[in-house]
Amino acid sequence: MLVKEIMDEKHPFIYEDELATKARAMIRNFSLRILPAVNENKKLLGIVSRSSVMAISSSISLIRVKGIITTPKCGVAVEDNAALTVKEMVRLDEWYVPITDSVRDKIYRGVLGLENFIEASLKVNPRKLMKSVLEAMSKDVVVCSPDDEVDNIWRLMQSQSFAGLPVVKKDRLVGIITQKDLLESGTSLPTFESKKGRFRSSSKISSIMKTTVVTVKTFAKIREAAELMVSKNIGRIPVKDDKGRLVGVIDREDVVKLLIK
Repeated sequence: MLVKEIMDEKHPFIYEDELATKARAMIRNFSLRILPAVNENKKLLGIVSRSSVMAISSSISLIRVKGIITTPKCGVAVEDNAALTVKEMVRLDEWYVPITDSVRDKIYRGVLGLENFIEASLKVNPRKLMKSVLEAMSKDVVVCSPDDEVDNIWRLMQSQSFAGLPVVKKDRLVGIITQKDLLESGTSLPTFESKKGRFRSSSKISSIMKTTVVTVKTFAKIREAAELMVSKNIGRIPVKDDKGRLVGVIDREDVVKLLIK
């Protein structure tokens, strides 16, 4: 299986001289994890991530895209082997990579996400995912509380590279908070000092978290979790026991690790 067979060729991109606020709007409106940035000849220059656009506090900022792009951790071309590419993505902890026509010319062609590989694998090799979620999920889960301040959780996500956290109250799962939620909320992050020398009050996680959470039970198969990830475009699924307590989280990387063994 080659990268070109499963990648998203219609994934949006942006030109380097466009405003960073446009990049933020595109990432928010199209629910993107990354937004490739190109020059006038469509040569890939880098990527814009959710975390980079979340730092733009003004809706009229004159910062250009070229001022906030970062270099992808690995270069991937359309003719590369998909399984080997995904294995490298997992090693680098990258869920999305931009794809070019060749490593040398770097003309932008699309984006490969872990879910593209999962979706293809579900069609050709679903038996690999018939184990229990208990065998693949992470049990040592970092969580937050509905009463935590948004600023503090944003900083935690930034420092630990978390894309989302379960929200727990009295050992019960009550919601989930993701970078997408933070971006869509319009919250200015982090807390900045006002002109009067006072700090504005920070919002609570309860005000922006999603309370309807897609979950699976401990007896579910990994295949069930993988199908939910693809069909609902979600990156991680909390695992609950029969009493509704959070016992773990299974994410796309957990599924892919099993597929590439």
